[in-house]
Amino acid sequence: MTTPPDPADLGQPAYPDDLEQPGLVRTGRSTFVRPIRPEDADRLVAFVGGLSRATLAYRSLGPVIRARDDVIRRGAYVDYLNELALVALAGDEIAGLVRYVRDTEDPDHAEVTFTIRDDDQSEGFGRLLLEHIAAAARARGIRVLKADVLADNTRMINVFLGSGYRVESGPPGQIVHFDIAVDPQAQAVARAERREHTAVRRSLRPLLEPRSVAVIGANRRPLTIGHEIVANLLRGGFRGSVFPVNPRAGQVAGARAYPSVRELPEPPDLALIAVRAEAVPDVVRECAEAGVKAVVVVSTGFGETGAAGRSTELELARYARASGMRLVGPNCMGVVNTTPAARLAATFSPALPTPGRVAMSSQSGPLGLAVLDFARRLRLGFSGFVSVGHAVDVSTNDLLQWWEEDPETSVILLHVETFGNPRRFARIARRVAPRKPIIAVHPGHAHATGQLDSEVRGAPGHRGVPAGRGDSGRRGDSAGHADPAGPSDSAVSSLFAQSGVIRTRSLQELFDAALLLAHQPPPPGNRVAVITNAGGPAALTVGACVASGLRVPPLGERTRETLRAALGPGAEVANPADLTPMATAAHYRRALDAVLADDEIDAAIVLFMPPLADKPDEVAAAILDAAEAAPSKPVVASFLGGAGVADLLHRGELVVPTYAFPESAAASLGHAAAYQAWRSTPAGVIPDLAGVDTDRARSLVAGCAPGPVPARTAAQLLDSYGIAVRDTEPGSGPDAFLSVGADPVFGPVVAFGLTGDYADLMADVAHRVTPLSDRDAREMVRSLRAAPLLDGRVGGPGVDLAALEETVLRISAMVEDLPEIEAMELRPIRLLPPGDGVAVTHATIRLADETRKGGPS
Repeated sequence: MTTPPDPADLGQPAYPDDLEQPGLVRTGRSTFVRPIRPEDADRLVAFVGGLSRATLAYRSLGPVIRARDDVIRRGAYVDYLNELALVALAGDEIAGLVRYVRDTEDPDHAEVTFTIRDDDQSEGFGRLLLEHIAAAARARGIRVLKADVLADNTRMINVFLGSGYRVESGPPGQIVHFDIAVDPQAQAVARAERREHTAVRRSLRPLLEPRSVAVIGANRRPLTIGHEIVANLLRGGFRGSVFPVNPRAGQVAGARAYPSVRELPEPPDLALIAVRAEAVPDVVRECAEAGVKAVVVVSTGFGETGAAGRSTELELARYARASGMRLVGPNCMGVVNTTPAARLAATFSPALPTPGRVAMSSQSGPLGLAVLDFARRLRLGFSGFVSVGHAVDVSTNDLLQWWEEDPETSVILLHVETFGNPRRFARIARRVAPRKPIIAVHPGHAHATGQLDSEVRGAPGHRGVPAGRGDSGRRGDSAGHADPAGPSDSAVSSLFAQSGVIRTRSLQELFDAALLLAHQPPPPGNRVAVITNAGGPAALTVGACVASGLRVPPLGERTRETLRAALGPGAEVANPADLTPMATAAHYRRALDAVLADDEIDAAIVLFMPPLADKPDEVAAAILDAAEAAPSKPVVASFLGGAGVADLLHRGELVVPTYAFPESAAASLGHAAAYQAWRSTPAGVIPDLAGVDTDRARSLVAGCAPGPVPARTAAQLLDSYGIAVRDTEPGSGPDAFLSVGADPVFGPVVAFGLTGDYADLMADVAHRVTPLSDRDAREMVRSLRAAPLLDGRVGGPGVDLAALEETVLRISAMVEDLPEIEAMELRPIRLLPPGDGVAVTHATIRLADETRKGGPS
């Protein structure tokens, strides 16, 4: 018998663990896709042995010939570069296999074959594996995958034709030949996103709208985690079955308990696990065997304890995915869905949210306790709340896609500590944000604190994890690994800015903005009227408005006349409009009606300092009446020193957000105005650039060693992307620079600034994450504080902005096409007058070592 080749004979190829990815097929079923390994040899024999004669005929393009087991085992040994096989797992078995073999005579082409287990051929494994093998092949320098398919194999033919990739097929016949260009075409990306979106939503339904729930580790003693989860499910009005699981209890919280998951009367859609960490793997395995579709691991003792714990939780995620389950956690506080379809309070939190229009994903378990309590006190209702914990499977990206189509959700809040797949986040956020505001808190390097932050520091930890600790350095999404040090703050800001996400630096700021956007429309512009009965707070408010990017313009003459007639000679009818301490509720109503009717005003901030004999309820009613009469412009309030005013400013569905201090009102309006400006700007596109020769560029890179690229080669690389390196005299404007650095999480980040003191002393540098659209390039160049020097507003005719923006786009395209580029700097760039272009006088490029190994960057 011929023995399989020894891995050493293949040069001991490095296993590309970056290709290990969770996957979802069309039906929403979970799977795990990874490269084949030598230890899969017996698993591969079992897979092939279980295939029908028809499937084998499709695979072999003709009469069925069953290979010997030793020949099949050889298929588990690949070099991961010239030959690569990916398997999609169902439990411990292979459900699907895709393999490419590089053409030795034409190395940018490879032959690809697909084999799907008979029972799984209608699930969508073919499309999923095509997306994964295309990405892996592209990263290994393969541009075209070649496939031969029997003409009656309509399923596989439809996979290729419906993929969105550029596909060329041969003439009709018994065998159809396909050439599949793996460069990601816009159509391929769009179709992959639609498929992913549908699959994600289907996979999350058992988690967020389950028909039955099991609580494993349910406890008879009140105030324990296992007991409170059961009690909350029952108190929250869950309409399905609740199954406490405890081998030593007959009842928990009044519900019948069961000894194990296997003995439940039906397989539950959802299981919450609250047992010791060492018992969790066996419980997850038991859930998979029982047919549970989603699990929430509340237990702690995993990634926060060190490398061993991290390895255990990742293995849990792999097993759950391969078993067709979704997994939340570990180290989380559960899932809440207040919508009528669910009424799910699967959490141990003592404070349950009231129903509302806000959904939130939090990466910290302990933080969620304080968040829900604080939201209740703010009277901010939630449609859903998910504590993703260590997010080894279900992630913020998944939840965004659920809430994207949830009719009960109008605002989405994110507590983000780490990112796993920021590019996927950006794609999803750009799609969601134009319809629903996304507000994220990410502390960055200088974590701002607020009222809620201080409360969280005093909140109780759960299961031995100190509050606010043990949650950092996690992978934020199952699709990639986060660097423990975290991304650079500029990269985070850039990602959010490009995606239309409102970034806040404290939880107080997050909830202030949410309070406004959940109850009032975003302002059509940034012009604000301030109405007050005290001059001091009004001055503070004006300063806060300016600091938040708002304007407090003079009121129109007609508005001033209306105010004089309504308020009398003693009132100040400028902006701010000071009604004096003698103002009544009627005065507030007339003033607010007048400014909201002014076409030069987009929003109003109402300040009320209670005088000695105050009637805040009457003033609140007047504000509500005026806000209801002008629904297209937001109204916010600050009743300084007024207790219980938040309750007064609610009337059914009508809510005027009120803040303890006017600075918070101004900051919230500033966020809302910036969001509306982003939403109103036409979406950008990644343009097709003339004069780009990617084949030449790839050939130049292939001929270079890792490290600094020779100056001549660097110039040739830039020339391949239509950028000439040439010496020239300085222009009339300032010099600039463009640089590219590899962020450990976000990948290539482009920086632009003016040379000299602008960047060195003022830190006036703009950043964007690739790939850049034309809108990104335009906003990047114009976002500098020194931008007036570029557009001619200060010091001369300005520079050729169109040429500068095109250069930025060409650099973005270059680093996207050539992942081997680790760093690049163009300095100085001569900025010439309009119509004369720009001149790059010097360029340095450095190639990374990792990309020389053949794996994807």
